[in-house]
Amino acid sequence: MSGARSFATDDGTRLNIVSVGEGIPVVFLHGLCGDAGQTSEVFPAMSGYSRVTVEARGHGSSQPGPLDRLSIATFAGDIERYIEKHLEAPVVIGGISMGAAISLRFAVMRPDLVRALIVARPAWLTAAAPENMAPNAEVGRLLGKLPPELAKTQFLAGPIGQRLAELAPDNLASLTGFFDRRPIDVTAALLTAIANDGPGIAVEDVARIDVPALVLGHGQDVIHPVEYAQAIAAAIPRARLVEIIPKSVSRAGYVADFRRALADFLQEI
Repeated sequence: MSGARSFATDDGTRLNIVSVGEGIPVVFLHGLCGDAGQTSEVFPAMSGYSRVTVEARGHGSSQPGPLDRLSIATFAGDIERYIEKHLEAPVVIGGISMGAAISLRFAVMRPDLVRALIVARPAWLTAAAPENMAPNAEVGRLLGKLPPELAKTQFLAGPIGQRLAELAPDNLASLTGFFDRRPIDVTAALLTAIANDGPGIAVEDVARIDVPALVLGHGQDVIHPVEYAQAIAAAIPRARLVEIIPKSVSRAGYVADFRRALADFLQEI
């Protein structure tokens, strides 16, 4: 079934659901401050599968709900309730960056609902507040105390902005866009809460995941170190690691590689 609809969480927060295609559902989740457009860009057009993106609280067309509940655990709980109520489990679940962390937690906490796992460009291993998420936390901090334009100026002139300009211009472009994201208070809350959060699982939990898994990563990315993808792939017994072209090298190449890797994986499971 194709289209968009909504789903009410346990506390009444209404989330937007984008479902495209027919067939086995692939619950494919976006990254921090992203939306269903991010998953649409990289998901292959193929028969037999439907892409289901639940836009997380405060993202896309979803309501934010109570700001003190913004967390990876809350987002994973929302996905759990949606799958139990609306999909035939087990499903393929995966996501990009924050979506990867949600999916990894979900595979650990609810293995009975998971048929296969996709971890794309992970920004977390298992620990909370990893150093690579410090740029997101800094954007959130600045937005929480300064007008957006002044916050952006300070960020770009500061050590984090200067470092990203040199090492990871694609990361910097994404972060710079957050200063224009509305509503500002929700954006600041999301960046602060999620950057200081983690999937809430242990390394030994990841090693017990017993489903086929695809792990995607690439270089030239400070926020999503390729070493994280390598470590997660090494920890999951049935995982396959695919390193794709960095967006900073070629966005078209990145999208093509991403789609090809997903299509190959889905056809094999």
